[in-house]
Parts: sequence; C-alpha cells; structure tokens
Amino acid sequence: MDLSLYLEEFRKAILQMGPPENFALQIVQDVIRPQKHTKLAQDENQLLENILRRLLQELVSSAVQSTEPVMQYGMSIDEKETSQGHIPRLLDIVLYLCEKEHVEGGMIFQLLEDLTEMSTLRNCKDIFGYIESKQDILGKQELFARGKLVMLRTCNQLLRRLSKASDVVFCGRILMFLAHFFPLSERSAVNIKGVFNTSNETKYEKQPPDGFSIDFNFYKTFWSLQEFFCNPASLALASTKWQKFTSSLMVVLNTFDAQPLSDEEGDANILEEESATFSIKYLTSSKLMGLELKDPSFRRHVLMQCLILFDYLKAPGKNEKDIPSETMREEIKSCEERVKKLLEVTPPRGKDFLQKIEHILQRENNWVWWKRDGCAPFEKQPIEKKTINDVTKKRRPRWRLGNKELSQLWKWSDQNPNALTDPQRVRSPAISDYWKPLAEDMDESAGIEAEYHHRNNRVYCWKGLRFSARQDLEGFSRFTDHGIEGVVPLELLPPDVRAKYQAKPNERSKRAKKEEAKGAVQQVDENQMATPASENDGEGTRSDPDGPSAGMDVDTAIATGNVSQGGISTPEENKLSSDTDIGQEAGQLEADAEVEPGMIDGETDAEVDLDTAGFFVLEPNNMRGDFRLFAQGNIIYYSLKFSLPHCCTHFYICFSAK
Repeated sequence: MDLSLYLEEFRKAILQMGPPENFALQIVQDVIRPQKHTKLAQDENQLLENILRRLLQELVSSAVQSTEPVMQYGMSIDEKETSQGHIPRLLDIVLYLCEKEHVEGGMIFQLLEDLTEMSTLRNCKDIFGYIESKQDILGKQELFARGKLVMLRTCNQLLRRLSKASDVVFCGRILMFLAHFFPLSERSAVNIKGVFNTSNETKYEKQPPDGFSIDFNFYKTFWSLQEFFCNPASLALASTKWQKFTSSLMVVLNTFDAQPLSDEEGDANILEEESATFSIKYLTSSKLMGLELKDPSFRRHVLMQCLILFDYLKAPGKNEKDIPSETMREEIKSCEERVKKLLEVTPPRGKDFLQKIEHILQRENNWVWWKRDGCAPFEKQPIEKKTINDVTKKRRPRWRLGNKELSQLWKWSDQNPNALTDPQRVRSPAISDYWKPLAEDMDESAGIEAEYHHRNNRVYCWKGLRFSARQDLEGFSRFTDHGIEGVVPLELLPPDVRAKYQAKPNERSKRAKKEEAKGAVQQVDENQMATPASENDGEGTRSDPDGPSAGMDVDTAIATGNVSQGGISTPEENKLSSDTDIGQEAGQLEADAEVEPGMIDGETDAEVDLDTAGFFVLEPNNMRGDFRLFAQGNIIYYSLKFSLPHCCTHFYICFSAK
C-alpha cells in the first residue's frame, strides 16, 4: 500500500468521535496488518512510527499556513470549548496504543520531541502544557523506561532555546516537570562531579566614568567578589586567592556596617517587591551603586552568596587536598558569624530570614552527603504479601555450644581465662535487686500487660531460682505453692499483693515442730556416739556366756520399740508397758471410731504433718541402715538412717507419733 493511503486512513481516525480505545487498535490492524493480533513486531513498529511522524509534520505545516496555534489547529469553531485539535487527538491515540503496549513505548516521546522542534516558542508553551497534563501516564514504568532519555533531551533543548532573563516562568515549569517526572535518585539530574558554571561571568566597568563622583575602588572591589562566587573551588586550591577574597569581603562588610538600613527602607522594599517583576541578575552600572547599597534585597543577595560559599568550603566528603587548613577554617568561622549578624539586622524581619536560610543550608548538607555516598535510591519497592504455601520454614540457628546463652558466654572475652579474673565482670546481684522488676510487674497499679511480664522470661526465672536457693531459702520454699511469683521477697511487694503470699500462723508452728524434731534426731545420734566404750565392754564381759543371745535381745528390743530414755527396759518393765499399751490401744481404737471421717488426731488431712517425701524399702543386699527409737515428752520419734552403696551421703527418715 502507498504511504499516502496510510496517511489518509489515520486522518480519518483523527476525525472520529469517541475515546481512542474504541477504534485505535482497529485502525492499526487495518493499516499495518500485523503478524500478531495485538502487538507489533520491530519492523512493523518502525513502519508505523514513520507514518505517524510524516503525518505530524504535515499537520504542523498546515497549522503554520493557516496561522493558527499548533495545538488548536482543526478545532471546530462552534464547539471550541469541547472539541479537540487534530494534533492533540493524534497524540492521544498514540499515547493509548503505547500505554496498552500495542506499539513500542518510546513512540509517543519521539513524536513530542519532533513537535517541539518544529514549533515556535509560543506554540511550545501549549505543547508543554499537554505534556504536563499527561505526566501521570508518561511517568508509568513501562513508558518511562523507554522514553526517559528522549524526554530529558526534549526538555534540555527547550531550555537552551529559552532566555533565562525573559522566560523565567517557562524555564521554571520545565525544571519542575523534570523534578516530578524523574525519581530523586536519578543520576542524570545530579551534578556528581560538582562542576561549576564558570561561563556565567558578571561584567562590570573596569575604568571610572567621566563626570560622576563615586568611590570606584569600592565598586571594583564589590563586583570582583562575583569571580570567586562563580568558582568557589579555586579558593581552596590557592591561598593567594583566598587572601584576596577575604580582604575584598572585609571592605564590603565594613561598608555595610557603616551604612545600616532603617526600618522605613525595609518597608518600602516590601512594596517594591510586590509590584516589580523578578530579575535573575542585578545591573552592574557604577551609577547605580549608591542606590543598590540602600536596597535590602541587594544586600541579602550578596550576603547569601557569602554563606553559600562558606557552606561549600566546609562541606563534608571533599578530597584531602580540597580540605581547608586550620587557619582558613578559623577565618571562615569569623567571616560567617559577621555575615549572619548583618543578615539579622537587615530589614525587614532579619531574624526570621536568617533562620530560614540556615535551615535551607542544613538541608543542603544532607544532599551533599547523599551525593558523596553514591546517590543511593530513596524509593523502596512494596513488600509482596506471601501466601502460607510460599513461606518456607526457617531453620533454627545452630549454636556452637548448644544454645544462645552459652555461645554468648564463650564469646564474652577474647581470652576466656582472663574473663574469669576480670574485676569488671558481671557479679551475682542481691536477691532484692534481682526480683525488683518482677515485683513491679506484680503491682496492678503499674498497669503492665501480662505478655510483657518478667515471669514469661524463662532465663530470668531460672537465674532467680538459683539466687533464691542460695540467698533466700524461705522465699524459695514458696515456689511449690505459689509459683515463680511466690519467690519474690515480701518486702518488695505492695501490701495488697503481699498478703497473698504470706505464710499462715499454723504453717509457721508446724515448720517449727519440724525443726525441733530434726534437732532431736541429731541430738540422740550424738549421744549414742558419745557413749563410753568401757560400759559397752563391761556389759559384754558380764554376759559373755550368753553374748549372742544378748545381742539378739537388744536388737529385738529396738525393733519392737521397747526403748526408754534410760536405755533398754527390764522384763518386768516390758510386761508393765505391754499391759499399758494394750489398754491404751483399746481405748485409742474407741476414740478413733468416734472421730469424723477425714480427721486424724482431731486434725483434717490437710493439716497432717508429714516429714517424709516418700517411702523406702530396706533390702540387705543393696542398702545399709539402722533404726533409732527415742522419746521426748509425750512424743515418740522413730528415726531411720541408711545409705546407698557407692554413695557417701546418709539419708534420714523421721516419723513422729503422739
């Protein structure tokens, strides 16, 4: 098909009503007839791009011949507010095809670049307005990746064509668009090397004018400072330039001090700023020098340049050769303080103005650090939600010595033996200091939630039990009844909580009985060990013929419980005691029959005092032991002492009966 026929088909498409999604893809399929139904191949994309660029060129030529604005060419006169020109309509169709990935994504950026190159600056303002309106679509990732460099080239070409003095607003629109269109971490918009625009020269008079009285030396000194402001890096490299700069700056600052501004001049300056247009540079005529010195904005402009230069010289991340010397840093500090004082006294609202400038310079330092670190990206991709099946089980960490605590203990010191003798090593705390956090958790007025209590920390509880076992046995004994909270010393608890863990009076009396019984057992053992050997030998000699039988009698007497406080009883005493015991047992049985179920000796089962934790069976083959019976008052105590083989510890079991 001839190229003119292709152009005619797209001209008809531009004139169609309705949104582009209703007919755009169908037009491409009818004209190009792609191999794939919805996506063009590389050669097909190239053919379509050539057709569209040719059509755009003809539309711009027709708009110029008709003397109509480019973006309004072809717009209906009757429906001018609702209708759309031919070129914006064409751009909308191409933008839709690029967004849906039917054609190559960079095609719309190429058409915009061609359109700005073929148009005048007046038409470029309308074209750029269209670009700003489509910023959200053009900034999508699938389009931005393909056309960001073309868009950057288009904007830079526009900036070169514009005047920085008369087209300030349009230049600002372009820069603001680039700042929004490109991400913050885009390196193409960052001056990585810190190159200065040394071509921005400030021209001023070198010879004094005739017939005009002025301090021309001050005029030359003042405007010569712009050479240093244009290239601050030159001051750090040559000490002679720095000395020349400081001497010239002192002359200017002294003049500002000698000619202070009044509040009336500051108020007049506010009115002038509201009515006047902004100018990017001040005039350098020597005839205006006197008036400019009375202008507060002019003074602030020069003083701000000084602060920017000082901030650059102090900036972090510079090379060692660019770092100022110690004397230079002191001079910078003194000059900076003087400049800030002049800004503070310059009307209007000098203090507020100085605070804002300091805040801006502080933020500028953050950007300098960011550039020094390689312009790390600010954007973070959103975290994708993982399903349960995607989450893999995390492997438990392997510790060198079995668990985390032991591994940390091993790494406590480079030379572990030295850690044991280190005077600064961790010592065991006092029991009251250790349990204080848990006592605070138990106080309901503190309002600490249960999940944050120290009782949930297993390591903390384990260490605390060890400390209590060594330092507070009474508190340690409460662990069985009350758990870990019962181990806390009572003096640390509030009164209402303390009553819950205090021991009852009957429990204290029972504990005293236990201690008394154990002391009696030990006293009997000591008395038996202290019996003179001569008495035992004498008795053995008198009953020598019946020695074995006598020994059996003694064992039988001990085994049957026939023991008094003075030793083994006689047969008469045994008979008397046996009769007495029989009578007592009969009476006791009758008394027991009258006791209510669940009562033992008039006390409930809960109050029965058991001195043993279990029952043991003595077997001669694997256990050695002896039996003791003694009386104290009206209580008879049975004491069993035994030891296990291959064990040097003796075990005691003591029963008491009234």
